[in-house]
Amino acid sequence: MWLFTQYGFYSVVCARDLEGDPSRVDPNMLMVRARSRRHIESLQKRFPQLASSPIGDTPNTDYRFRLVVPKPMWVEVAQELASELDYGNFKDRALSQSGDERYVDALHDVWEVMERLQRPSR
Repeated sequence: MWLFTQYGFYSVVCARDLEGDPSRVDPNMLMVRARSRRHIESLQKRFPQLASSPIGDTPNTDYRFRLVVPKPMWVEVAQELASELDYGNFKDRALSQSGDERYVDALHDVWEVMERLQRPSR
């Protein structure tokens, strides 16, 4: 799941099964990944229950920063993210909340790419 929020961008997947075969995943544990440490820190600041999970820093992976959390904890966070929606323009809120101009520039790029999907196919 990709999730663009006012706090940052996250890729959320099942965590790898560290007890056995590393190619398997544990459906009860999730890995919340980000390309920016600032985005993970903003999420932890907003949701203190996430602060109990240390931020992993893996420079040679596609998402350098990550948290591993129990699935029920992430479900609570995602529900709260949805319930706090009170704005009419996401990119404006993301700029005012995060202060991260590079993130908002990236949001504009994503918007432009995804806008192509509603164009008539040729």
